[in-house]
Amino acid sequence: MATENKQSSGFPRPDYVIANKLEGLPEELYAYLLLVPAFFMVGAVALWPLVDTFTMSLHADALTGVSVGDFIGMQNYVDVLTGQRNAVLPGSFWYAVGLTVAFTIGSVTLETVVGLAQALVLDQEFRGRAWVRMAIILPWAVPVVVQGMMFYLLFEPSIGFLVAPLQEIGLFSSTPLSNTQDSLILITITDAWKTSAFMALIILAGMQSIDRSLYDVSKVAGATAWQRFKLITFPLVLPAVLVGMLFRTLGALKVYGVIEVLSGCRTVPSMTCLVISAFRSNRYGTSATLAFLTALIISAFILVYLLKFVDSLRGIGGSA
Repeated sequence: MATENKQSSGFPRPDYVIANKLEGLPEELYAYLLLVPAFFMVGAVALWPLVDTFTMSLHADALTGVSVGDFIGMQNYVDVLTGQRNAVLPGSFWYAVGLTVAFTIGSVTLETVVGLAQALVLDQEFRGRAWVRMAIILPWAVPVVVQGMMFYLLFEPSIGFLVAPLQEIGLFSSTPLSNTQDSLILITITDAWKTSAFMALIILAGMQSIDRSLYDVSKVAGATAWQRFKLITFPLVLPAVLVGMLFRTLGALKVYGVIEVLSGCRTVPSMTCLVISAFRSNRYGTSATLAFLTALIISAFILVYLLKFVDSLRGIGGSA
């Protein structure tokens, strides 16, 4: 009671002083100040391991023990980029980059198309919609190992019933899981089967936020279903689509689990496959080099992605 009286008699409480100072800050500076704890968390969780990985990549491989060898500067990067480490890896670095990018483009495109179609269905009112939603979301809950084994059993020549008919029509070879081209297609389909549910949920959330009165007005004006989708649904849901594609692109560039289970890194050596293969052979310097190069490529890919679509997002946000 005495403390309260003392504060009310001329001594302001510390929290009031801090609050008044914060209210006097510019709005942009205040927003950045609120993000300071998040910056510290990102630095501790993401940036420090990245710096430590780069430091490790500047040392030679020590094939005995668990530590790295002597400091050799950028020699690991020169060896990896020029192909001098190909003999100890399941594939060359640039070949792995090409396969990973091809997988990313194919899987994200397929997931977006299928997810958009699923979201359009789920956005409608019909009997049993809850069961349909559950059926669409169910693949997203399946673990990667189970997902890979399901498709492995479908396309393993000795037991899979899909190999013979697909071979007869010329789509796949007799051993699709041992062929890089066939395996890449199967891995893309397998990944899309699971993660298209994620895209559907993101797009459906965007559709649910659209003002339904816009559709009522368009129907009165005589707009067809295609015109309503083209002029109302797609422009307003595009930000959600781009956000979903961004997250899926980030995940696809790091693909590993479904490859390892379905066909193996020797058949489809992605960038992450090279990192893990080098690590398993105790080549920690090479593994760190590959990991850091992979991080750089993913960062560049996402940066270009953001720069390409940020104007579209701003334009849509401004028009909305």
